Amino acid sequence: MTASLSQTALLLELEPVVAKNLDRHLAMAKEWFPHEYVPWSEGRTFDGPLGGEAWAETDSTIPDVARTALIVNLLTEDNLPSYHHEIATLFGRDGAWGTWVHRWTAEEGRHGTAIRDYLTVTRAVDPVALERARMTHMSAGYHNVHGDEVLHSLAYVSFQELATRISHRNTGRATADPACEALLARVAADENLHMVFYRNLLGAAFELAPGQAMRAVADVLADFQMPGVGIEGFARKSVAIALAGIYDLRQHRDEVVLPVLRQWDVFNVTGLDADGETARDQVARHLDDLERAASRFEEKRDARAARLAARA
Repeated sequence: MTASLSQTALLLELEPVVAKNLDRHLAMAKEWFPHEYVPWSEGRTFDGPLGGEAWAETDSTIPDVARTALIVNLLTEDNLPSYHHEIATLFGRDGAWGTWVHRWTAEEGRHGTAIRDYLTVTRAVDPVALERARMTHMSAGYHNVHGDEVLHSLAYVSFQELATRISHRNTGRATADPACEALLARVAADENLHMVFYRNLLGAAFELAPGQAMRAVADVLADFQMPGVGIEGFARKSVAIALAGIYDLRQHRDEVVLPVLRQWDVFNVTGLDADGETARDQVARHLDDLERAASRFEEKRDARAARLAARA
């Protein structure tokens, strides 16, 4: 049975895995340019110092819920400086870890740029309200609730990156705009590669310290929240997004949590200590709880749709 490893020891032991997966990532990542995904010819000057036309609700051609999802996705991406600070502090700025931290940040930086340019050029959202929301959200920043716990942080981003990928893809489809769908599909492809990187690292951690890795997974799943949780009105926006089927509990369980757990083969991991076994039981119970919660939400959503249809 493997003894518990310190956070420093985990970073050192995993560094060769980081280097290997960094090489893999660089070989698979495709260069792309945000400006190529923005329909610049649709743009026109806004009101203000340049004397253009003020934004109006009728300027937006995408459904309200898609607009909400785009705003949530963009504001989440906007907090990149805080995310970089957190992972650079945790993983360090040297060696393979540091190279990955900066590469990840550079790739993520394209996402906010591209989405904001699209929203501004197409007048999909009120730019004044968007900027005020950005200032509020970024002023609060982001804090990693798992602190200096390496495995907890790796477990979190393994789930979160996949959840973000699905949210972007489904948001693109909800806009019914081919240009936006193509852009968010490109963003989602980055997120998927990021997920694979982190998932592989935690997979290696299951071999190094199975009990600690299992505890990390159980703890993360128990209080999982998306990084945009601090966005003003996030709860209300999340409900609207879930009702539209862009990202809901069913997708979270079946398309995020289950596939990642399956990759780690958590229910067949050997070498667990007592706490690791307890953590695995907690993971199993969490899946059952998610199933019940997802089914209840689906029933309520179907009932709501039926009432709306009856009124119509």
